[in-house]
Amino acid sequence: MKIALAVLVVSLLGSAPGWAVLGEYQNSVASDQHRLRAQAQETVRQGYSVEQLKTADGRTVREYVSPAGIVFGIAWQGPTMPDLRQLLGSYFARVQQAAQSRQRRRGPLVVTTKDFVFESGGHMRFFRGRAYVPSLLPKSLSAEVVR
Repeated sequence: MKIALAVLVVSLLGSAPGWAVLGEYQNSVASDQHRLRAQAQETVRQGYSVEQLKTADGRTVREYVSPAGIVFGIAWQGPTMPDLRQLLGSYFARVQQAAQSRQRRRGPLVVTTKDFVFESGGHMRFFRGRAYVPSLLPKSLSAEVVR
């Protein structure tokens, strides 16, 4: 039963096209926008910017970018999960391991370590979540900006 659950979680987490990658330089938003036929909107805030991509099927991914061009946080919502393997990059293995070892099958999946935070939940046709790297947050910001 645990193997079946793990296969289901991995297939859900890796079932959609890719986006920019957490913890790396943000340089693929334009190509993601074109490939996904998404509308992009950039909002510049004090100390960071938010690149938001909206697809025709109702998915929204927000990439939080530091002044140095590093993606320090990602948030998503929509009727399907984004490709978390692509979004999270090297952090995806932590989420995959947590999903496979969790005792409860229902409820949100939360992974919290000193250098990575992941929260994801929802239900059929409405998924949402966020992930961020605390050490990459600009000094004047709290993690609450990633939503």
